[in-house]
Amino acid sequence: GGLFSESQRIKYTIETRTQGIPDVRTYLLTLKEIRSKRGLTDELGAEAMMMGALDKVEKEIKKPLMRDDKKSMALLTAEFDKINKKLGIRKEDLPKYEEQLELKIAKAQLEELKKDALEAMETQKKREEFKDEAMPDVKSLDIRNFI
Repeated sequence: GGLFSESQRIKYTIETRTQGIPDVRTYLLTLKEIRSKRGLTDELGAEAMMMGALDKVEKEIKKPLMRDDKKSMALLTAEFDKINKKLGIRKEDLPKYEEQLELKIAKAQLEELKKDALEAMETQKKREEFKDEAMPDVKSLDIRNFI
């Protein structure tokens, strides 16, 4: 947990990891890598669409798209808006998606926590000195008990 929500943490990771990247292609590939490392699946296939949009713009401008090229970036943004429309995502809905993302990540982290806890208990079970102690019940590790 800590002070940052998971989406803020991801934003921070993205910002720090992509800071020096001048071109959009490397930027998108880095994003993809960050997402897959975090176990975020792209169920909508948005990544492929974004790459497609980039291909289209680069074909149009006949060179790699740089992030500081305002005019060409506007072309890409327009393409992204089309993608969002196609996916049925409206700009005003984005906060909602962020919440779902938060939820998804929270769930994944919870699973991770549960796995760690189970492993810790297994290790404890194997230790002789804990032979006579009862094992804590996994159900007692339910997140609702910590809220």
